[in-house]
Amino acid sequence: MTSITGRLIKGSMWLSLSRAIVNGLATLSTFVLAWNLTPSDFGVVALGTTMLLIVSTVTELSLTEALIRHKAPDESHFSAAWTLNATRGLLLCLLFAVCAYPASVLFEEPRLAGVMLALGLSMFMGGLINPRRILLQRDLIFWQEFVLSVSQKFTGFIAAVAIAMIYHSYWALVIGTLVTQATNVIVSYLVLPFRPRVTFQHMREFFSFSAWLTAGQIVNTLNWRFDYLLVGKMLGGTALGYYSVGSNLAMMPTREATAPLTQTIYPGFSSISHDPPRLAAAYQRVQALVAAIALPAGIGVAVVADPLVRLALGEKWVPIVFVIQSLASVFALQTLGSLVQPLGMAKGETRLLFIRDTQMLLVRVPIMVIGLLLYGLPGIVIGRVFTGLFNALVNMILVKRFIGVTVLKQLSANVRALASVVVMAAGVTLAARYLGHTADKMMLVQQLALLVTLGGALYCGSSLLLWILMKRPAGPEMEIQKILGKILSKVRPA
Repeated sequence: MTSITGRLIKGSMWLSLSRAIVNGLATLSTFVLAWNLTPSDFGVVALGTTMLLIVSTVTELSLTEALIRHKAPDESHFSAAWTLNATRGLLLCLLFAVCAYPASVLFEEPRLAGVMLALGLSMFMGGLINPRRILLQRDLIFWQEFVLSVSQKFTGFIAAVAIAMIYHSYWALVIGTLVTQATNVIVSYLVLPFRPRVTFQHMREFFSFSAWLTAGQIVNTLNWRFDYLLVGKMLGGTALGYYSVGSNLAMMPTREATAPLTQTIYPGFSSISHDPPRLAAAYQRVQALVAAIALPAGIGVAVVADPLVRLALGEKWVPIVFVIQSLASVFALQTLGSLVQPLGMAKGETRLLFIRDTQMLLVRVPIMVIGLLLYGLPGIVIGRVFTGLFNALVNMILVKRFIGVTVLKQLSANVRALASVVVMAAGVTLAARYLGHTADKMMLVQQLALLVTLGGALYCGSSLLLWILMKRPAGPEMEIQKILGKILSKVRPA
């Protein structure tokens, strides 16, 4: 298995196993925490993590991408990256310590001060992570990434769930984050031994690549996170808790279903960026495969959101059903153009990605503010749906500019997946209305199992039928066959 495609498939197999475990722990953690904590507990932590994410992104140096793209990084490059990350982590830790009390006063939330102090410590620990782990992605080696991902998620899960069940405190969310970050640091050095030294070499080399990319990440984070601050300030902690949990659950199916592929895409695209026809063909194949997986995952969760929330989280979380239904669908549809980010990075077009993010920020801010003022939390959600669909169109136009594949050709590559997911959504929605609402847990389990089975059968059956009727063209169906063949070839000897 020496080809790029083979290595990507092998990497995806490792990442699939990793994501299956991590996703299972994350989902179970969310359910357990939701039963033991209140929406306002999630709200105060979401407020702190949003501010941390914005500040950390504003100061992000994009050293990971720079090291991946470098042809031959040596020990001095890794030490320089470690020094810059550690310095940045320390400064952000001090900044959060200074701003913790003023922020708690501004948002009228006393608990926010302690949360910010703890999250600042988390950022400092994050700056100490071994930069040599980038070699795993660069060389398309993923079994060690499996160890890193699973170990940190498992320890964080144990810590968060234990504190939530014993103390029923929002500190379960914070301490879970701290334990996860500490495990990440320790295991990164166990997997790839490295003794860093303090040096500020190669700063110009790093910044020449990452300047536009960092600027784009700043704008993009403001673009997709300022609404959390807006909801927290205008609607309060409980509304923010609903919004935060709903958004996370809505994003989870699309993110987890596609992560094993998307994490391998940037290194793969970078390795063939010098060959435009091959890059264009690879993009179309991977994008169609990602969409074929993401569309049923995201829209499937949207159509079963009501019984899922009532069963897994309880009646107090019913207000997030609308959030999940709306955002899970748009997150799935956004995969039609979401791979433009690794594509643009592989081609070195970080300036255009920054321009795109800036334009989206200018479009999104007024729409979200107007939605909030007119309709409250539902207005924010509707604004995200509209801007999310618009962003997908912009991304597809940008793909045409990068590799010359028209928007119509991009859509045609996904026509079977789009048609099949419409059939699936219609069938499951009609079945859910026929079954009606119930508060009985066993009935909810039966309903959910029936709807999921029906949805899977409708989507797979429709996709297979359309593929046969269209005389078995190249597409995600053939890619899935290849992946299954690779998996079976590994399983059979065992």
